[in-house]
Amino acid sequence: MKVSQVWQRSPKDVALMLANGTRPHRSFQAKRPMWIMILLGLVCLSLIGAYVYPPRHYSACYFFASSMCTPFKDWLPARPSRERTDEELAASVVMRDLLTMPMPKPRSPKIAFMFLTPGSLPFEKLWEKFFAGHDGRFSIYVHASREKPVHTSPLFIGRDIHSDKVVWGKISMVDAEKRLLANALEDPDNQYFVLLSDSCVPLHNFDYVYNYLMGSNMSYIDCFLDPGPHGNGRYSNDFLPEVEESQFRKGAQWFAIKRRHALMILADSLYYTKFKLYCKPGDGRNCIADEHYLPTLFHILDPQGIANWSVTHVDWSEGKWHPKSYRAQDVTYELLKNITSIDESFHVTSDEKKVVTLNPCLWNGSKRPCYLFARKFYPEALDNVLNLFSNYTAV
Repeated sequence: MKVSQVWQRSPKDVALMLANGTRPHRSFQAKRPMWIMILLGLVCLSLIGAYVYPPRHYSACYFFASSMCTPFKDWLPARPSRERTDEELAASVVMRDLLTMPMPKPRSPKIAFMFLTPGSLPFEKLWEKFFAGHDGRFSIYVHASREKPVHTSPLFIGRDIHSDKVVWGKISMVDAEKRLLANALEDPDNQYFVLLSDSCVPLHNFDYVYNYLMGSNMSYIDCFLDPGPHGNGRYSNDFLPEVEESQFRKGAQWFAIKRRHALMILADSLYYTKFKLYCKPGDGRNCIADEHYLPTLFHILDPQGIANWSVTHVDWSEGKWHPKSYRAQDVTYELLKNITSIDESFHVTSDEKKVVTLNPCLWNGSKRPCYLFARKFYPEALDNVLNLFSNYTAV
């Protein structure tokens, strides 16, 4: 029985063939470990990409385990800092000093009630009843963005300020707020500044509201962390380096703030410019400037100076783009008393988890009702609210 043998070339034979210009057959070449070459190529591409586009946050280090993220980030070149403009530098200095300097105390401190409205105010008669007998303790300012309002109460006549067009969700909403603040700050007696809409109604009598705000050591700015698409989903790296994603906050625009914080809003150009340029509706992220600018600004600059809720109640339980609205038949004594008795602030995230957060409303460390005002009431509800005012505002 013949056994066939395969002749194998020795290394010497292969070398001799190469010297004579003869290539050995492919089957005799050493097999290259192609999977190793491909893997090395991918690693090289990943490292080059990470070098050119370094991760801005630890959460972005998804190529590596969390234990490796920190040393890898430290190995990368530092992100170049941007030189601030003269205006931005001046604003940062002013805001720093505003947080520390003492505010003058007038002999007759007032609350500035600032109404942001498209036109006429349907609840002027209700507010007139609220203000009655308290001259010298309040000021009124009206910003009408669409048409000149027709006033039904003498308290509102002559209280219109120079207004401009306001587009929902855009920075023009913030501009209107700043315009109201600038006019109200001209009066040195104004010490507290309350932003209200045309659909707002008071939940307590004037004395209660005045003592609540003037006796508070906080400004009431709604501010919470929402990791969902309507919260941090609206964040963009364009906010860097001034605003990190971990600092981005959300909240309702209806604030009640101390004079110091009102001055800070007008002094700011650093953060305002970022939101003006990069927080716009319909840009893929649908960023709404008036929901994010002030919460983010004060979370960064003075987180201990704000209460993280608004004193204006809004019911978002229907899960729509706009809050629940109250028609005439909805307005009852029970509804208004229920709202005035709420003593926990409510926030829910916009992601799939819908995490609900309830926090006690603390007034100078003591638990108190959260809300002084409420919205959103239809004009047809005026008579019902007027008739019930004395009853539901009784302390």
